Amino acid sequence: MALIEIKIPSPGESITHVELFHWLVKDGSVVKKNTEIAELESDKATLMLVADESGKISFKAAEGDMIEVGSVACTIDTSVTEGLDNKDEIDKAGESKKDNKQEESATKPQEKSFKTKEGKDISEENSQTDSDKKVKPQVDHEKVKVTPLAQKVMDDNKLTLNQVLEGLRRLRGEDVESAIQALEGITESSTPAPKLKKPSGREFKTEKMSSLRRKLSERLVSVKNETAMLTTFNEVDMKPIMDIRKKHQTQFVEKHGIKLGIMSFFMKAASVALQEFPNVNSMIDGENLVTFEYTDISVAVSAPKGLMVPVLRNVENLGLAEIEKEIANLADKARNSKLSIPEMTGGTFTITNGGVFGSMMSTPLINPPQSAILGMHNIIDRPVAIDGNVVVRPMMYIALSYDHRVIDGKDSVSFLKRIKNLLENPTNLLFSGSSAEKSLLEI
Repeated sequence: MALIEIKIPSPGESITHVELFHWLVKDGSVVKKNTEIAELESDKATLMLVADESGKISFKAAEGDMIEVGSVACTIDTSVTEGLDNKDEIDKAGESKKDNKQEESATKPQEKSFKTKEGKDISEENSQTDSDKKVKPQVDHEKVKVTPLAQKVMDDNKLTLNQVLEGLRRLRGEDVESAIQALEGITESSTPAPKLKKPSGREFKTEKMSSLRRKLSERLVSVKNETAMLTTFNEVDMKPIMDIRKKHQTQFVEKHGIKLGIMSFFMKAASVALQEFPNVNSMIDGENLVTFEYTDISVAVSAPKGLMVPVLRNVENLGLAEIEKEIANLADKARNSKLSIPEMTGGTFTITNGGVFGSMMSTPLINPPQSAILGMHNIIDRPVAIDGNVVVRPMMYIALSYDHRVIDGKDSVSFLKRIKNLLENPTNLLFSGSSAEKSLLEI
């Protein structure tokens, strides 16, 4: 027997323990080399534990255990697959067939049998002809009413009424009671049978919070307790951006292979404004104030395990297409728990978009140790006054939450107003925020 140990990898310098959140394989099963066998959670990210070799796995830790980095999570017996590259597939297929047979035997009704004059045992099923097998009604469905639409769907999919009803859910107590009432003639009266009232449930479940969710909770509370947070609001006329997207979307997709969204405009506008208002791009480090000359912008992404905030580096040097591609890549990694620690650390500013969930206005929480966060919201057609006339425009409320210890009210309001102006005049983004006309005239 050749055993190898699978140890917990290090997620980062400051992390000494991780939580074994979920095993992706069964104890004692055969796994292939490079298969993801478990999900690990630290207080910063979700990691995957990978099998170094093929073989039979034996667990050394249970789900929910806090395990020290470098300790053994499981062992793999590599002798199980020696000389057979496809043994694991064969074993799994065999187990699958075995399980299926057991399930069929458990769920299949017992066949009745009888003896012929010659004394031979013949099952009731075997005694039927092929035509009898095809039409084998187990229940009288004559009283079942089928709507024309349902009949059309059944005909299109070549399904019989028996096949459809056999695929329905299991009978519940109220179904049986309804059937009893129907048999007693209640449904035959002029008044329809009253619907059985579903008993109100009071069920609940309790489950342990993941280490990622616990750490997120601690950070959110610390933001409220340790920062002097204020929020300022403004609104943006999104028509210029919507017009650009509508006019050039097809060419943009053909050229770059990705759709042009609105997040890239916001990130580019934020990058320009951050360089004009460096205090917003600063953070406190002990008794020092650190101000960054580059713009690494974090983007809040909703993932199955909670809120993830990956970082786009040097946004000031990226075009809209590059930003869109990088956002799509990081969002995909977040949804599949593939983000690494370096991809989630080091941001200087954050943007969050509550509008994707329908939020009209909110107060976003600062992502520490950063000093500010920009909140986007949903776009709603609203009447606004432009040049003395009331017109309907697609409008979005935007919010800037900031740490008043670092950013003064004047800078915060001016910063948000600058983003508004850039978004309502998006071509100015091409000229690093200056007016396109002034750049043309060199003034």
